[in-house]
Amino acid sequence: MTSEFWSGWGWPLATGLIGFVYVGLLVAQWYRRRKPHQLAWAVGFLFYAVAAVMEAVSEFSGNWDPTVYRIYIVLAASLVGFLGLGTLYLVTRKNTLGHAYLVFNLVALAVFFYGTFTTELIADKLVPGITVGGQALGASMSFPRVMSFAFNIPGTLLLLGGSAYSVVKFWPKKEYRYRSWANVLIFIGTLIIAGAGSMARAGQTVGLYPAEMVASAVLLAGFLMAGTLEKGARTVRARFASQGADAGAGETSDADRTGPA
Repeated sequence: MTSEFWSGWGWPLATGLIGFVYVGLLVAQWYRRRKPHQLAWAVGFLFYAVAAVMEAVSEFSGNWDPTVYRIYIVLAASLVGFLGLGTLYLVTRKNTLGHAYLVFNLVALAVFFYGTFTTELIADKLVPGITVGGQALGASMSFPRVMSFAFNIPGTLLLLGGSAYSVVKFWPKKEYRYRSWANVLIFIGTLIIAGAGSMARAGQTVGLYPAEMVASAVLLAGFLMAGTLEKGARTVRARFASQGADAGAGETSDADRTGPA
């Protein structure tokens, strides 16, 4: 298959449409349990889905609308910050650190939006598709392009670090071992996104859109599996209930043997 096929607009469109389904699943999970990590992940996937649809529109139309591009570049760069926020909420007992990182993300988001909408874009860099990256904003370390690091670095570290921590924490506990496997998926999904993004920045964009789709599916599977301790708690309760029933049956049997003839 040609590179045009792997870089076609259908891939990001499919990723975006599937992404909105993912958002719905995470919001439904949050509605049932009202945990902040589920809502943070939903926001991250919403950014993911909207950015993917914008990529599809740019590929289909053959150009980037300046306003759409300004919104796109902020959402695409900041989504990992909110995915990392969800992981931070999940692995910490209190929400204090999560709330502090949320404020940091919101302030960085406001500054990034301000910068993109007050900076004159480099018109000849607004080529269709993701290949443009942040180039239309200026040099890599210039403002506001440098703001992407405020999300990418801590967000990626939280996703990878939180996943590794959870794998080690839950592996010895058989009833909660599914949480370890869930975080293995999150770790793999993060590596796929990071690797594909690094290749894109190096100019190797073929296969980037399919990689986005695969990474989003792997991440969502991990998030949905890791998002609750309820499954493990049910297993523990069932085990204790079974042990209690066996003990009661044993006492009844002893009483029958020692009772009057």
